[in-house]
Amino acid sequence: MTEQEAVALFKCLADRTRLQILRTLVREDAYVELLSERLGMAPSTISFHLKKLADVGAVSSSKSQYYTMYTLNRELFDKTMLSILQEESDEAAVQDERERLWREKVLRSFFDEDGRLRTIPAQRKKRLIVLERLAGEFEPGRTYTEREVNLIIADVHDDFATLRRDLVDECFMRREGGQYRRVE
Repeated sequence: MTEQEAVALFKCLADRTRLQILRTLVREDAYVELLSERLGMAPSTISFHLKKLADVGAVSSSKSQYYTMYTLNRELFDKTMLSILQEESDEAAVQDERERLWREKVLRSFFDEDGRLRTIPAQRKKRLIVLERLAGEFEPGRTYTEREVNLIIADVHDDFATLRRDLVDECFMRREGGQYRRVE
């Protein structure tokens, strides 16, 4: 189900009459006049709402003798809300690009052209971006002594102790017995 289809479905379901129609169709298929009688509404009102439900795929219709029978699309309603929310958004690529541009902007605002960190961000989200960039200075799989870590960080910023601690606290690096490793 696309994002547009999900929005259309949720909008359609946000109506009491349509929900009453669906509750009736859960029990059995029905035609307009039967629904009209059971729900105490005019057939034209029932037809209007059935058209809206059919447009979003919530119900389907078929001819049966003189009547048009309406059936609940059970497959649609068997989907969980979570499965709908986990589907790829139509805007995913746009959101990814916005995120990439924002990350670049954060890095430009905190790093000089020569790669030195001007200041450690106070905001955690920005600090994580800076720490991720700093973690890139360390080779994956290699073990570093504390002195080596300090020297690498000191090339970027003078407060190597704070940055070293933040790298460990935010799980970009692991410290075991005075040895440091970059976390993958």
